[in-house]
Amino acid sequence: MAPSTIILSCYEQDYLLWIEETVDQLRSKNFDRLDVENLIEEVLDLGRSQKRELKSRLGELLEHLLKRIYVTMPDCYRGWVESIIKQRKALKDLLADSPSLKPYFLEVFDSSYQYALDIVRNSYPQFCFPEQWPLEQDIDALLTFRFWE
Repeated sequence: MAPSTIILSCYEQDYLLWIEETVDQLRSKNFDRLDVENLIEEVLDLGRSQKRELKSRLGELLEHLLKRIYVTMPDCYRGWVESIIKQRKALKDLLADSPSLKPYFLEVFDSSYQYALDIVRNSYPQFCFPEQWPLEQDIDALLTFRFWE
């Protein structure tokens, strides 16, 4: 069996083993034994994964900001604020690790807002929410400002 066939079947059958063997091949600079095609896809997927995480966390942040700002249910404020704090921390960490995600933050802002808006309108039909985010879309403001005060 050819080395690339062994590596490929390892990728398909035991992902963790494939990762360990790939790391070993890279460390030993044994590039001719690398499963290059799958390695390229995995590296690309790392970037896609970070983008998905940013979009998901931004949607969650906007959802809870909308609830905290527009839903007058004081008994729920604490939970919403805790969620806002958690999402902000996670987004700050993600952006600190990958500053090149900052343009993507603004790129997906509108779709993330629409996602959040759909959720809150469904959950709280008795309250009015704005069609467009009415406050600052600045990253720093979204990650620090207490819009509800």
